[in-house]
Amino acid sequence: MDTIQALFLALIQGITEFLPISSSAHLALVPLLTSWPDQGLAFDCVVHLGSLTAVVFYFREDLARMASGFAVTVKQRSISADRDGYLAWMIGFATIPVGLFGLTFKDMIETDFRSLTVIGTTSIIFGLLLWLADTEDKNTKTETSWGFRDVMIVGFAQAIALIPGTSRSGITMTAALMMGYGREAAARFSFLLSIPVIVLAGSVKIKDWIEQPDQAAGVVELLVGYGVSAISAYLCIHYFIKYLQRIGMGPFVIYRVMLGAVLLWMVY
Repeated sequence: MDTIQALFLALIQGITEFLPISSSAHLALVPLLTSWPDQGLAFDCVVHLGSLTAVVFYFREDLARMASGFAVTVKQRSISADRDGYLAWMIGFATIPVGLFGLTFKDMIETDFRSLTVIGTTSIIFGLLLWLADTEDKNTKTETSWGFRDVMIVGFAQAIALIPGTSRSGITMTAALMMGYGREAAARFSFLLSIPVIVLAGSVKIKDWIEQPDQAAGVVELLVGYGVSAISAYLCIHYFIKYLQRIGMGPFVIYRVMLGAVLLWMVY
């Protein structure tokens, strides 16, 4: 691969990882619209590391409080002993379903579900569900309202996002909005929840790369991939949260439906 390919793919990864528009739907278009070779597992690993760096840096103060609070809950043997520590536990609980589903259905997800028909269909269906959830008038719950039932619903929704085209951020925010959480609370929880998920996904990719190392990307391309994915992901998180209350989910829903229609048109 060359530097232009590295820059373009890293930009796609950085932006679509956190916007509710499905990274897999966009990455599916790349081989159809270009003659680029496969970027390789090493490149996939570094762009995921870039996204992880961005979200950890953006929420660094929250994560520091959560880590400190988690220690308090362990020391006092009560998950409710500290509010930030309690949130850390909730993030952990919500991650369990995607870990179990990912390990159980990994081969099926990477083969049977990775088709333009599936990606196009899920992009449209879950885009419309996001629109329905965003039009609810009861979105008043805040970040202090998270309970075990709510986080497990979001967690199982996140597991569904293993199906390409669904969008992890999109479906987790949809679930939160449907339960009455405000847009910002839904987005912040979704982004915090992405941290352990990216770590899990990246670990699997690193394991696969160790077993089958590749030389598809050189050092320069890997550095470009990491830097561009990190910067674009950080800016994406920052401006999405900043303008979410003003613009709502409508523009993303329209985009998802159009993208899904294009993918299905390519098939049929």
